[in-house]
Amino acid sequence: MKHFKHTCLLIAATGLIFSGCRKNETIVPPVLTPVTNPEPGAPYAGLYMLNEGNMGSNKASLDYFDYTTGIYHKNIYAQNNPSVVKELGDVGNDIQIYGNKLYAVINVSNKVEVMNVADAKRLGKIDILNCRYITFANGKAYVSSYAGPVKIEANAPIGFVAEVDTTTFQVLRKVIVGYQPEEMAIVGNKLYVANSGGYRVPNYDRTVSVIDLTTFTELKKIDVAINLHHVKADSDGDIYVTSRGNYRGIPSKLFVIDTKRDEVKKTFDIGASDIVISGDTAYVYGSEFSYNTGKWTITYNMVNVKTETLLNTNFITDGTEKLIKMPYGVTVNPATKEIFVSDAKDYVSSGTLYCFDKTGKKKWSAFTGDIPGHIVFVKANK
Repeated sequence: MKHFKHTCLLIAATGLIFSGCRKNETIVPPVLTPVTNPEPGAPYAGLYMLNEGNMGSNKASLDYFDYTTGIYHKNIYAQNNPSVVKELGDVGNDIQIYGNKLYAVINVSNKVEVMNVADAKRLGKIDILNCRYITFANGKAYVSSYAGPVKIEANAPIGFVAEVDTTTFQVLRKVIVGYQPEEMAIVGNKLYVANSGGYRVPNYDRTVSVIDLTTFTELKKIDVAINLHHVKADSDGDIYVTSRGNYRGIPSKLFVIDTKRDEVKKTFDIGASDIVISGDTAYVYGSEFSYNTGKWTITYNMVNVKTETLLNTNFITDGTEKLIKMPYGVTVNPATKEIFVSDAKDYVSSGTLYCFDKTGKKKWSAFTGDIPGHIVFVKANK
């Protein structure tokens, strides 16, 4: 739900239509678009794209790109799940795969949609109020929650992380963390969650909560910076945390936490709206709005996570970034090292997904649903 962050929090700081199984509703079939040559035998069969949809529009949607055919399938959930009322729901905030299940966090609809990875058919749902992100360990899912309604107020409640059984979809335990917790990462037996405090602007939270997974208790809070968001772990066990700043005098930055000592050990003075780590490289983009200038500043950077040095290199090398109006997500294919960047454009119309080769040159692009932001890769069957 990053668009909600950019709007509400900034204020405060095709195809034929045919009848389906839903009463008095219609189902819009997927739009199939060839975008590149087929790649049979590729290590990943495809990728799912979760489109957020503008808050209140009930337009979260699911797309699928098929490597074996080179075809991009836009809006597949409705046709694959004709009996599900209101389809995916309102604001798709995160998507992950664990085992043979696909999990989509639908924020304002207060649920995690659970689907079969092979065909995105619904298996069930997990009911969690104002859920945000999901991660997994040892047969359990962990979901961060704002623990209250979508509302900016000084007394917004403190958040929690829920532990969920991935077989029964039942919540097993909860642990209180900080205010408005966001993305999480697991290193060893510890779960790290970024607390934003975004609903309590200008009194943002500035901590990362450290959770022991055995006792499911908070071990400590690490003081980092205000308005934290994304958390990613590298292969050495450090975690990289993004801060959005306050859109005025405090800029967005990227921080590195040593998980052995559980303290900040490095700061990068770069805009950090989203980050993905692949191998020894972190790909980071910044899309910062400033009330002081009334303008957006968009940047692209790379960090060597082994040496913890800024490479001062744009990971898009052919000038294509000039076509991207509002970057809204970044990820990397683990096998091919292709770089994917989504463009939310004006937040109310179809976005675009760009695929670049590992050298940063554009390979293809495809029209997506509204506000494309979250991608997960599907392994090929061997």
